[in-house]
Amino acid sequence: MASTTPPTRPGVIVGVLALAGIAASLMQTLVVPLIGQLPQLLDTTPADATWAVTVTLLAAAVATPVTGRLGDLYGKRRMLLVCAAPLITGSVVCALAGSLLPMIVGRALQGIGAGMVPLGISVLRDLLPPERLGSAIALISASMGIGGALGLPISAAVAENADWRVLFWGAAALSTLVAALIWLKLPATPARAVGGFDVVGAIGLGVGLVGLLLGVSKGAVWGWGSPATVGLLVASPVVLLVWGRWELRTKDPLVNLRVTARRQVLLTNLASVVLGFSMYAQALILPQLLQLPSATGFGLGQSMLAMGLWMAPSGLMMMALSPLGAKLSAARGPKVTLVVGSLVMALGYGSSIALLGSTWGVMTVTCICNVGLGLAYGAMPALIMGAVPESETGSANSFNTLMRSIGTSVSAAVVGVVLSQMTIDLGGRTLPSESAFRTGMMIGCVVAIVAAAIAATIPGRPSERGIGKPADDQPPVTEPPVASLT
Repeated sequence: MASTTPPTRPGVIVGVLALAGIAASLMQTLVVPLIGQLPQLLDTTPADATWAVTVTLLAAAVATPVTGRLGDLYGKRRMLLVCAAPLITGSVVCALAGSLLPMIVGRALQGIGAGMVPLGISVLRDLLPPERLGSAIALISASMGIGGALGLPISAAVAENADWRVLFWGAAALSTLVAALIWLKLPATPARAVGGFDVVGAIGLGVGLVGLLLGVSKGAVWGWGSPATVGLLVASPVVLLVWGRWELRTKDPLVNLRVTARRQVLLTNLASVVLGFSMYAQALILPQLLQLPSATGFGLGQSMLAMGLWMAPSGLMMMALSPLGAKLSAARGPKVTLVVGSLVMALGYGSSIALLGSTWGVMTVTCICNVGLGLAYGAMPALIMGAVPESETGSANSFNTLMRSIGTSVSAAVVGVVLSQMTIDLGGRTLPSESAFRTGMMIGCVVAIVAAAIAATIPGRPSERGIGKPADDQPPVTEPPVASLT
């Protein structure tokens, strides 16, 4: 029996996809308050416990371009439902975990569900009228910020006042709700692409990305000169070069590198890497500064819960001001919005020179940075969709999300080195110094300015046809009923 989904109002579509984005991004910060407790809870070492965070990053990086391509081939609504399955399953596995291995498996499954965000942005092009597209893209992009910002205080509150497994049962319930809403409220979407799925390309990209991200994220732990780190960082670029050669030669590539080489797409992706770096720098630095003991003379002595509450308004600001970015893009084009967003982020980092001495000051810095981030993140999908055919919307948006992930991984490595090298001793404890935090924030400021400079070189405003209408002459392939797969 075929799934019959009644016509749905645009507002409902955007609301469902925003909730899906919040749920997917929530999984990234869900486990952060538990990291200190996981060694005792799962009978493991502190170093091994960090895999509960690392494996989610790796799984998301590998799965995102795959789900994007599958969305183009078989329909984005269908792949949104597919992505909800590992979110639900992974949350249940984590809730039942009694040792490290099932926790890692569950967190990897949750990472696979991260493909919901670029798919949700891509599906807007299929379902919304052109005049609603800009504001909807900005809102869905901002949902990532609110999911990440709310994840910390919610997780901390549960971790401090209830059984830690409640976190994952709650995540399973939220993911189930999202899946039900997608099934009931989201209309079927056409399969825009034709051809087969590039299995070899998916494996090659996965191997190259895992090697690169693993080397970058674990280099500080293993040692930057260790054989494992050096081997991964040398081998992964070679694998990715071979993968690129394969993609250029195969008939149905996983990622159409010729399209990604178009100036607008290439420069937007490059800006995404740099912005991912800048975004993650303050996300790593400011929570640590809030929680450092006040005895250091610069730490703000906040609990994990209080830290999360001070950080939460930034995500709300990111979503509240997303319509402003949409209006700016409509008036001046998404290129201008990306430049403005990057400069606002730089302003936020620069304001830290005077504002890091109080909790209110830190909250102000995070709010300014995240307002800029919301403007920038809402503009990038519009730039991508303005330069690619409809048959490659899912793949192109997913690749852009991957570029941001690479930027965040490099940021974690660089900021980690700064905080580990510039230290003070407090009662036998080695802690990052005040100059380390300020240096990290200034690096973020400079990188945000670089992102603005890159964005300024992107070609001018795309035409109305760019993101609202088909960019190629290929007729869409109707998505067969979901139920016919079972």
